Amino acid sequence: MRQRLERYFEFERLGTDWRTEILAGFTTFLTMAYIIFVNPSILQDAGMPYTGVVAATCLASSFGSFLMGAWARYPIALAPGMGLNAYFTYAVVRGMGVPWEVALGAVFLSGLLFLVLTFAGIRELILYSIPSELYAAVAVGIGLFIAFIGLSNAGIVVSNPSTKVALGDLRQPTTALALFGLLLTAALMARRIRAAILLGILATTFVGAVFGLVRWEARTYSWGEITATAFRLDVAGALRPGVLEIVLVFLFVTLFDDIGTLVAVGKKANLFDRENRIPRVNRILAADASATMVGALGGTSTVVSYIESAAGVVAGGRTGIPAIVCGVLFALALFVAPLIGAVPSAATAPALILVGSLMISHAAEIDWLDAGVAIPAFLTMITIPLTFSIANGLAFGFTVHTLLRVLVGQWRSVPWLVYLLTALLVARFFFLHGA
Repeated sequence: MRQRLERYFEFERLGTDWRTEILAGFTTFLTMAYIIFVNPSILQDAGMPYTGVVAATCLASSFGSFLMGAWARYPIALAPGMGLNAYFTYAVVRGMGVPWEVALGAVFLSGLLFLVLTFAGIRELILYSIPSELYAAVAVGIGLFIAFIGLSNAGIVVSNPSTKVALGDLRQPTTALALFGLLLTAALMARRIRAAILLGILATTFVGAVFGLVRWEARTYSWGEITATAFRLDVAGALRPGVLEIVLVFLFVTLFDDIGTLVAVGKKANLFDRENRIPRVNRILAADASATMVGALGGTSTVVSYIESAAGVVAGGRTGIPAIVCGVLFALALFVAPLIGAVPSAATAPALILVGSLMISHAAEIDWLDAGVAIPAFLTMITIPLTFSIANGLAFGFTVHTLLRVLVGQWRSVPWLVYLLTALLVARFFFLHGA
């Protein structure tokens, strides 16, 4: 049995062993386990039951990671996406007034469309036609967006009628606690401790409890609590004309998010072949689409491939075993995490800020001396946080990229699919409300 598994996962060709692969799985899990606490903290701002979202997060992450490892055979773990959960909560539910049940329906439909597009080969075509600098710009823009939300949740940045935003009162106890968590977590990260974000969240929560800033009661939890978000999605509501655009936004945003992660992890793990393509790429894309549908059924926002998977790759992971290990650990967390109770925003805000800071590094991949590259990239990055919308930033930067290519006479270098996507985005600006 062991030899059969080693042949299936190509241990000999990839030059790896069980110990390396399993340790890589633990490494990846520790770097992304913060999502168990951060995702529910964000989605509860949409009115969703915290404990139910914890369970849904663990379930969707376990299913997606296991499917990715066992079927696609890559060391890529999956979980609800940072940035997409913020878009779900702050743009769709709170900004547009869409009930969270309807928003979950939109997430489910986007996953279903993803699956159809994957098996039709369209996602693969898009993957290999979008310019790489826009991948980087999207990652940076989402990082700024996440960091801005974290700074706001911490009370470090507040609204101001004269200047739009301003520095908050750093003497406020919860803001001071968030600053403590920010410095502690940053120090752990600087010391290259793998579980820095998770340890920072737990330590900040503990300090907050000591000073009476966290209210926590030891209690058991019922089946009703951990299933409070399960099967609550409203698919019919998501099909209404005013909401259907959200499905397309989830589809488009997730496409860019997953492609960016796939390219980043793929480069680090040497997944690309001589033709600069990834073998079994459709299995990767089908795995995240399926996990998104399962996550929506359970009660969480869009599930994506995680850039933290690169930590496991650095630790030596090359096969699907690290992703399977992550799947098992997320399943075990399902029975433990709800007992912890709600983690305060002062503890999770530093995680948002620092996750955002990690995503800024992608700016180095952009050729800032080439205006045709730099301008669309910059517009993508800046409009995501300033319009409080990932979709607006994507649409704006992508459209400008295509139009600049045409205006400078390089229209022949633009793939036909990019023209099609640009036309759809222009139509969105003119005929649909901004998301």
